[in-house]
Amino acid sequence: MTAAAPLPTARRIQGTYYVLVLGNTLAASFIWGVNTLFLLDAGLSNFEAFAANALFTVGMLVFEIPTGVVADTVGRRASYLIGTITLAVSTAMYWMLWLWQSPFWAWAIVSVLLGLGFTFFSGAIDAWLVDALHAVGYKGSLETVFGRSQIFSGSAMLAGSVLGGVVAQLSNLGAPFLVRVALLLAMFVVAAVLMRDIGFTPDRSEGPIAATRTVFRASIRYGLGKPAVRWLMLASPFTAGVGIYVFYALQPHLLQLWGDEQAYTIAGLAAALLSGASIVGGLLAPWVRRLFRRRTSAILLATVTGALVLVIFGFVENFWIAIVLVALWGIASAIDDPVHRAYLNAMIPSKQRATVLSFDSLMGSAGGVVVQPVLGRVADVSGYAVSLFWSGIITAAAVPFVLLSRAAGSSADLGTTVDEEREDAEAGA
Repeated sequence: MTAAAPLPTARRIQGTYYVLVLGNTLAASFIWGVNTLFLLDAGLSNFEAFAANALFTVGMLVFEIPTGVVADTVGRRASYLIGTITLAVSTAMYWMLWLWQSPFWAWAIVSVLLGLGFTFFSGAIDAWLVDALHAVGYKGSLETVFGRSQIFSGSAMLAGSVLGGVVAQLSNLGAPFLVRVALLLAMFVVAAVLMRDIGFTPDRSEGPIAATRTVFRASIRYGLGKPAVRWLMLASPFTAGVGIYVFYALQPHLLQLWGDEQAYTIAGLAAALLSGASIVGGLLAPWVRRLFRRRTSAILLATVTGALVLVIFGFVENFWIAIVLVALWGIASAIDDPVHRAYLNAMIPSKQRATVLSFDSLMGSAGGVVVQPVLGRVADVSGYAVSLFWSGIITAAAVPFVLLSRAAGSSADLGTTVDEEREDAEAGA
């Protein structure tokens, strides 16, 4: 018999995770600065361009749970690899639609496929990390790991957004999409070499349909059926849903405050600020977590701060004060993310981890589908400042759900190490 391969160290597992996060974010962000211009250049109207973006979100909403089940029944590594290829192919199709000046219905189909590609990532990569760290006996906190990943993703987002614009300026609007395809193919090779499922064995004793049904039911049980998890998930439509709108609304709002709606460099400043805030938030998250006995206290601080900043936006007419507020909102959101993910992972058993994490992402996407058009209409009628004010009010609606999660009394709210988190999650099983 062949001896089993030795387990990698916790440091190597984290290194692989950071490489995957950096590569994914760099590839994704390479088109963010030019995507709308790209769609308009392809012959779409403004309505059709934003409808295509909305269909991308719908694709994520529809496929989140099925692809999470794939990660839990086939494997996290397999889900990541399938997602990389799906996203690379659908991005190449986007480029071809631009080249051929295709009709809207074709863009609609491919936009949904882009959403499908992203859903194979959500849940799978975090589930892979947490299971692997459990298996090798990692003694540190997940906030530290997720905080560092936030730094890598923020750096990659900053670099990708800037470089994508430079490449488009030097070549054409389609070039960044081809660069994204190349980066995704490179990440496929990296993942194929470095990733292997550790601490998790897919259950393939049932057929695919029966296995999907079994995992889905168990995921509902350990997700919505577990009070602390359920209430935390129900906060996501308000925080994540608003976050999607604010990210895109800040750019035209800053242009209006600046007084020159053709100053595209100022619009890019919003993305750069939020990228920098992501880095700062990643650095601060473990420190903020140590200030509080409970994880929900850190989540509440970030949520309330973000809501207050957005409400203040509604009354600010000075560009430079607005810049400070953008940075504060970005930092608050960036601090929330690592703590939220650590808390949620600590309450989920390994077998259902990817599906439940995907369900949490689905809740955020569902919020975005509802919130974006509503706040967009508010912006049309009353202006971006008023829409940002109402964004703060909607964000504040998440606070009662976080308090209910806190009141559920999960030991994960107090957990500080991966060992403690594993014990809590498995006890819940």
